Amino acid sequence: MNKVLFSSKNMCWCTPQSFFDNLNEEFHFVLDAAATAKTAKCPMYFTPETDGLSQSWDRGGAVFCNPPYGREISKWVKKAYTETARTKNPIVMLLPARTDTAYFHDYIYNKAEIRFIRGRLKFSDENGTASNSAPFPSMVVIFNGKDLK
Repeated sequence: MNKVLFSSKNMCWCTPQSFFDNLNEEFHFVLDAAATAKTAKCPMYFTPETDGLSQSWDRGGAVFCNPPYGREISKWVKKAYTETARTKNPIVMLLPARTDTAYFHDYIYNKAEIRFIRGRLKFSDENGTASNSAPFPSMVVIFNGKDLK
């Protein structure tokens, strides 16, 4: 088991390819908003160096975002919420299912579609090596440019 992958120091939980492929079939993503050159799921992507938080995500279609899972995660959720309200393009986020957080209540609950994932995902490292199941539940959050009621 890769202990770094499960440590609190690791903020990069790489999306399993088959999981992404299923979402991509539905949404046809044009941008991966939080990636590295090794982990990018789309031809267009932002890296830590290009800073997806400071860029427009309007690339003419759906956006995928599996953000860093550290203290900055709320900034990514807020960014997705504001970008989809501005552009009307769907933004799909893969997030830890932390329903007790302020960002969940401020930007997700009653404002986006939530799909809780049954079981635990098996994330990978930057080289695509799968690990054991994640130590937390996950959810897919779909922002579609309008608040849900």
